[in-house]
Amino acid sequence: MVTQGIIAQFAEEAAFLRHLRTRVVVAPHFTLDDLVKLDERIEAHIDGLRVAGDAGWEMCLKSLGGEAPEDCFAPSVLALESGNAGRIQAVLDAIAGDPAKARALISALGWLPQAQAEPHINNLLSSESPFQRYLGIAASAIHRRDPGHLLGKTVDDGFPLLMARSLRAYGELGRGCELDSCILRGAFADDDDEIRFSAAWSATLAGNKEAVEVLKSFVVPESPYKEKAMNAGLRRMEAAAALGWQRHLADCPDTLRLAIISAGIIGDPVLVPWLIEQMNNPALARIAGEAFTMITGVDLESEEMRGMRPEGFNVGPTDDPGDDNVSMDPDDDLPWPNAEAVLHWWGRNKGAFPSATRHLLGKPITAGNLRNILRSGRQRQRAAAALELAIQEPEQPLFEVRAPGLRQMEVIWKKEQG
Repeated sequence: MVTQGIIAQFAEEAAFLRHLRTRVVVAPHFTLDDLVKLDERIEAHIDGLRVAGDAGWEMCLKSLGGEAPEDCFAPSVLALESGNAGRIQAVLDAIAGDPAKARALISALGWLPQAQAEPHINNLLSSESPFQRYLGIAASAIHRRDPGHLLGKTVDDGFPLLMARSLRAYGELGRGCELDSCILRGAFADDDDEIRFSAAWSATLAGNKEAVEVLKSFVVPESPYKEKAMNAGLRRMEAAAALGWQRHLADCPDTLRLAIISAGIIGDPVLVPWLIEQMNNPALARIAGEAFTMITGVDLESEEMRGMRPEGFNVGPTDDPGDDNVSMDPDDDLPWPNAEAVLHWWGRNKGAFPSATRHLLGKPITAGNLRNILRSGRQRQRAAAALELAIQEPEQPLFEVRAPGLRQMEVIWKKEQG
């Protein structure tokens, strides 16, 4: 018999691991294999709640009362699996229109196999509530399930959250070319940042040049969309324009970090010497090392080019009670490069990297190389490869690197089998 203490532990661990997963899927050091292992741990705790039966659901009801969005994830999975209308309504009531908590329910719908999620998605899409239709569109997009003509209706719904999510779904589903000038003209002029960004992002993947200019407006230090905007925009720009924008970002201290990230996105080896120079700045060294790896494919640890944290350097919180800095170090999961060793390596190997040819992880950006990265790269690298593939094949869905790991492996295997 499962005790209340053990059931509570299942619920707590499921919530904690779901929160951890939101960081892992965008982490620079996690692979697809790592993601599969984490998913197995999450599933084991959810299974513990399943086995506990009614007692497990009672614990889920307590979790739904929590403040943290991740508390809603395991209850959402159990409610959806059960098909029990009362349980599903309890989850919807707990979310109560909160977008952060809604993402836990959307994740739960994405966690289920598509056949099991399908009836719930259909119910949400047919709801009179625009918030529930937002949930349905988001879940459809996660599964890369095309809602057909409904997407054209929801994109013009009038409910900003639903409109923005529908606009983004166009790009994720490979339907960006369907965004006509009338829709885009209204979206690009909208007061809502998320609507403007989502429209520009999807249209950029489809090759719309005006959309790239809209994305550029989001590349400012305070924008939450800055890195997503660069990742799509720079990959769609002509080489000369991309390099010119990168130089513009590098000229301003406030956007120097963005310039370093953009160098890795552009992938032109001509930027490598400049990146190596940035490795001498402790505040930028690790992100410069990652950009160098994005271009060359060199693993700064396996190649024995890892440096040491400079003495006294600190970005995140310290043990000092008088230190007001409570922010996390954004580069904490990246290795410190040894700039001198990297420079020597580049001197020996730069001939293998012709300028004016874009590279990702040391190889030209071809469909075959990109698919190899989807299989064996790390999460940020895999996300980059997925974007490049979507740009090369704009009518194909964007590969979802955040999906359950085993499902991703199955999709990759099927692609490899032709």
